[in-house]
Amino acid sequence: MVKRVAIIGAGVSGLAAIRCCLEEQLEPTCFEKGKDVGGLWKFSDHPEEGRASIYRSVFTNSSKEMTCFPDFPCPDDYPNFMHNSKLQEYITMFAKEKNLLRYIQFKTIVSSVNKRPDFSTTGQWDVTTEKDGKTESAIFDAVLICSGHHVYPNLPKESFPGINLFKGKCFHSRDYKEPGIFKGKRVLVIGLGNSGCDIATELSHIAGKNALPTAISDWWYTKQMNARFKHENYGLMPLHGTLRKEPVFNDELPARILCGTVSVKPNVKEFTETSAIFEDGTMFEAIDCVIFATGYTYAYPFLDDSIIKSRDNEVTLFKGIFPPPLEKPTLAVIGLVQSLGAAIPIADLQARWAVQVLKGTCTLPSVKDMMNDIDQKMGKKLKWFGKSDTIQTDYIVYMDELASFIGAKPNILWLFLTDPKLALEVYFGPCSPYQFRLVGPGKWPGARHAILTQWDRSLKPTTTRAVGNPVKPCLFYSWFRPVAISVVSVAIFLLLI
Repeated sequence: MVKRVAIIGAGVSGLAAIRCCLEEQLEPTCFEKGKDVGGLWKFSDHPEEGRASIYRSVFTNSSKEMTCFPDFPCPDDYPNFMHNSKLQEYITMFAKEKNLLRYIQFKTIVSSVNKRPDFSTTGQWDVTTEKDGKTESAIFDAVLICSGHHVYPNLPKESFPGINLFKGKCFHSRDYKEPGIFKGKRVLVIGLGNSGCDIATELSHIAGKNALPTAISDWWYTKQMNARFKHENYGLMPLHGTLRKEPVFNDELPARILCGTVSVKPNVKEFTETSAIFEDGTMFEAIDCVIFATGYTYAYPFLDDSIIKSRDNEVTLFKGIFPPPLEKPTLAVIGLVQSLGAAIPIADLQARWAVQVLKGTCTLPSVKDMMNDIDQKMGKKLKWFGKSDTIQTDYIVYMDELASFIGAKPNILWLFLTDPKLALEVYFGPCSPYQFRLVGPGKWPGARHAILTQWDRSLKPTTTRAVGNPVKPCLFYSWFRPVAISVVSVAIFLLLI
């Protein structure tokens, strides 16, 4: 029976894992390389080897109601979109409120995780750690890897001919911290993701010029995305359709393009000693610095590659969590997915399911069925996101799927019969984290109240000057309008024929 659980990393995924273990009376020990909780959100003035890194100006791109732990709403007065320091403050509050710090060994590096000789019968692991120059080993019944996927930068220099000739500075966005040192410089930012756009926009205030080379699935999504401005007019429309990349959230970018301080260009064809030549034949000259905002790769140097990448060097994890070939399902990866939603609610639900599997109250399918599911998902990812090896996933579909495994998915029909007020908010409102703590293991008595008051907390930080009663969104109307328009259009069409 699983009892002692090693957790690697004390970011949001690690904290979720610790708390879920405690909820099910397991004994977690968390190993954290840094000196504080928070992981990615713990800002440092300089990038640290083996740790995630963010720049000083980073804000969340999902609101506080969608970002929080599902049984710990952000304080009312917190801004809806939080600066990294504010989110770090919230994460620390959560760790203290849930009494999680006592289970974390800080400044401790996990150097190896290996199967015990009797793994096929016990499922146990040897975990070796290093701290203050001393090496220790311990036996654990299970391991939860929570080290994230923003640690190892993807720097595809081989895709850019001539980059070795370039005489200016060249580095990954992981090493970018603030814009001051780029004052008056000409900077090329490669990558049109959130980091690339943020950095290019920030630099446009002080740098000489910036250029950045060049995603739900239907007309309605495109229409909504284009409601404020036509992306085609700014060179921001993806080349391969709306499904290929995660959406970029940056209110300032269009204005900087209009002012001429940011230019959007196609892909770089090649570099010279001082310039970049783009695929359309144009050139960006006298470049001082190239910043690669080209994302990250993921690696677990303490673990045998064959466990996570069990086929053709691909990451093969059932539901993005469990390695299928293991004789015993006592190792899980928490947080190795990326979606249109926030990371914290996903990590919480992943950890809840993983702990139930570790306890034996939930069982996994056969290896064959798990591999078939992975193949099916890879096919869908190829169709929707343009590549099969992406860790991108659909937020609501994924959350509903995980929740159904542990009986935590709300039954909408039952809610409409027993609690219509709550049902309306769950069905027509946002897919907020609280609804996944209404039922199931770890259910939270305060979930209903949190759902019914989520708009109050959203409005609180914006109503610092009273000029009338705050107006909450009419959820039913926002869904009814497009349906009504469609019905009327069909009726008119039928009358005309």
